[in-house]
Amino acid sequence: MHMYDLITKKKHGAALTDEEIAFMIEGYVKGEIPDYQMSAMLMAIWFSGMTDRETAVLTQVMARSGDQIDLSAIAGKTVDKHSTGGVGDKTTLIACPIVAACGGKIAKMSGRGLGHTGGTVDKLAAIPGYRTELTREEFFHTVETCGISLIGQSGNLAPADKKLYALRDVTATVDSIPLIASSIMSKKLAAGASAILLDVKTGSGAFMKTQEDAIRLAQTMVAIGEAAGRRTVALITDMDVPLGCGIGNSIEVRESAAVLRGEGPADLREVSLALAANMLFLIGKGTPAACRAMAERAIADGSALATLCRMVRAQGGDARVLTGEANFEAAPFSREVCAPRAGFVTRMDAEAIGEVSVVLGAGRETKESVIDPAAGLILHRKYGDAVQAGEPLVTLCTSRQETLAEAAQRYGAAITIGETRPAPRPLIFARVTPEGVERYGGENG
Repeated sequence: MHMYDLITKKKHGAALTDEEIAFMIEGYVKGEIPDYQMSAMLMAIWFSGMTDRETAVLTQVMARSGDQIDLSAIAGKTVDKHSTGGVGDKTTLIACPIVAACGGKIAKMSGRGLGHTGGTVDKLAAIPGYRTELTREEFFHTVETCGISLIGQSGNLAPADKKLYALRDVTATVDSIPLIASSIMSKKLAAGASAILLDVKTGSGAFMKTQEDAIRLAQTMVAIGEAAGRRTVALITDMDVPLGCGIGNSIEVRESAAVLRGEGPADLREVSLALAANMLFLIGKGTPAACRAMAERAIADGSALATLCRMVRAQGGDARVLTGEANFEAAPFSREVCAPRAGFVTRMDAEAIGEVSVVLGAGRETKESVIDPAAGLILHRKYGDAVQAGEPLVTLCTSRQETLAEAAQRYGAAITIGETRPAPRPLIFARVTPEGVERYGGENG
């Protein structure tokens, strides 16, 4: 078997066999296949695509390339969640404690943010004392005793994906649905959960800019999960507008705790409850309606917040910042951006607003960038809201005073104030299951 022949085969649109895919990925990880040949293969895949079978096999080979977490020692049904990334997306900190409070088991490895999309591990690291790195024994013990543990990804989880992604990033082959799906799902399969809930974002702040592309990606990932014996469902959710009113690491943790206390923004609460209900459904806790009611009760009776606090304490963190008994360290510098005219907020460019958070220090421009946990934005007006001239639209927070002028200018350019209130946007557009696509309408999906 020769890589040259496999490149030629894929270039002409033919499907690779299971054995050919394994030869290619295993050889590349071992260093036996050079970057230039794998680059050619990635471009051939970009142009020719892959069948569902090829994509599923590619994903499973990538998952087997490094550590595979065996969660069978954990009593109960394990469920994982993955978001394709967005701005203000802190739903893991809300949905996962809800599920754990309702009897699910969450053994979740999350990633760090890069660019305008935030990472769950960066948010958790903003909690004073919280340990995002645990031994296997500590990880499992925390899940057993708290129902949930959220940690950083293992350095050897799906190393094939790490190598391939670095190559895709410099060969303009990132935006291929089979390659995106295999990248995400290889890590999810290696992480070991028996069920997987996918939150596929769509809109200006998401990687998938259109609903149809988001649905295609979701269908591909659901098929991969099911082919690997994992119950898998995806929700298509809005990312044309930042989720919630806080962007930035400690700001988002504080807002997540507010939702679990029965407060917080309605959009963030709604999306988090929908994700939690679907996770509960996947592990057999009842009908979708019953699971939704169960999730709502976990907020109302305080058990979800108590579960999050228990996990934070178990991993060395100060849970008082979640209950309001202690405060996060505030950013030393802030500035309000005010409305230049009266009207309604008719546009919020989520990606551009996410980039404002990077300017302030809340996100990374490169993998080596240092995060400022206190930096970020507090949104006072969002899409559809009325505003008077001179009223604050946002408060910018940072430890780097010199960034405020640029951040304020960028934020002003990222929103539009019009004369007429715009039509409401759905929060959830569709639900993708092995049986098909269920499309939603209405303000709250």
